[in-house]
Amino acid sequence: MNKSGIKKIVLAYSGGLDTSAIIPWLKENYGDCEVVAFVADIGQERADLEGVEQKALNSGASSCYVVDLREEFIKDYVYPVLQTGALYEGSYLLGTSMARPLIAKAQVELALKLDADAVCHGATGKGNDQVRFETTYAALAPHLKVVAPWREWNLRSREALLAYLKERNIPTTASLEKIYSRDENAWHISTEGGVLETPWNASNKDCWVWTVSPEDAPDQAELVTVTVEKGRVTAVNGKAMSPFKCLEALNELGAKHGVGRIDIVENRLVGIKSRGCYETPGGTIMVTALRGVEQLVLDRDSFKWREQLGLEMAYVVYDGRWFAPLRKSLQAAAESLAQDVNGEVIVKLYKGQATAIQKKSSNSLYSEEFATFGEDEVYDHSHAGGFIRLFSLSGRIRALNELKK
Repeated sequence: MNKSGIKKIVLAYSGGLDTSAIIPWLKENYGDCEVVAFVADIGQERADLEGVEQKALNSGASSCYVVDLREEFIKDYVYPVLQTGALYEGSYLLGTSMARPLIAKAQVELALKLDADAVCHGATGKGNDQVRFETTYAALAPHLKVVAPWREWNLRSREALLAYLKERNIPTTASLEKIYSRDENAWHISTEGGVLETPWNASNKDCWVWTVSPEDAPDQAELVTVTVEKGRVTAVNGKAMSPFKCLEALNELGAKHGVGRIDIVENRLVGIKSRGCYETPGGTIMVTALRGVEQLVLDRDSFKWREQLGLEMAYVVYDGRWFAPLRKSLQAAAESLAQDVNGEVIVKLYKGQATAIQKKSSNSLYSEEFATFGEDEVYDHSHAGGFIRLFSLSGRIRALNELKK
């Protein structure tokens, strides 16, 4: 008997070990309810999507929906965050964090369309993703029930999950040899677990999937031209493309040159520190180009404000507050600043580095006539004396007061 009253659940399904076990577990523990598998295509490895529908059905799902979210992901989630300059704890480009609210939103839309009673995710009770999924559910469909198996079942290890599936004759490509936990989308791929669980262990070649080692990258540098309009990348090497296609092209170039690798220990929202290797080749090139145009266009106070927006946005996105008024407010400010962030940047790719070596913008505030170290006709050096005297006035008054004591 189904004491929960749930008749139909829409599960965020990946085809991996956890969600493969979740389908039969839901049917066994929720009164043989109907389980609908929802697969978000956000640019992960194409092989992961091959046969995913049949795999879900073989696990006990009544149906499986695969929804292509690649363009929406880059256009409406990644690009807005790039405008703010958000970097979590100084280096993480928020690949997983930006994807989760989109996945959860599309999952909710399907649940409402199918008149489901509940939504379900496979995030563990130790991580950030449970928060990201459930804050989205709460913001968009608070009446739907939420099922989080990792907070309910007694399966506590990879071995236990494999044994659970074996007992039920449910096939899986997972194995004990696949020791790393990975999350992949068009923007990045993350690797956790295995040797990385000990911070004193150096990452090895198995920890990196997309990018070549900088030591093995080509000895010849490569130049790529990136066009920026209103704080968004619109063309690569002069070819106008959609946001996803721009990223796809830059991913290929960046990966070839070992660009976009970071190995960090980060603070999770739940209080646990975790270590991960992140690869964001195309994204790193995009950020380099955007910052290059900003350096020309934004005045000092505007640039400082944009940095503050980025710092705040990094925590908002990381914490899963995408649909909160604060995120929308921060975004509005960033979009306002980005209106003049138009230009072109040539980025040099070499041995793991992406460096902006040439930049131009019709909105540039840089004036060679003023900045030159040579002779000029526009700047009167004597004016600086009065400026410095006023700028230092409070310090001068403080010092004079000390002399009176």
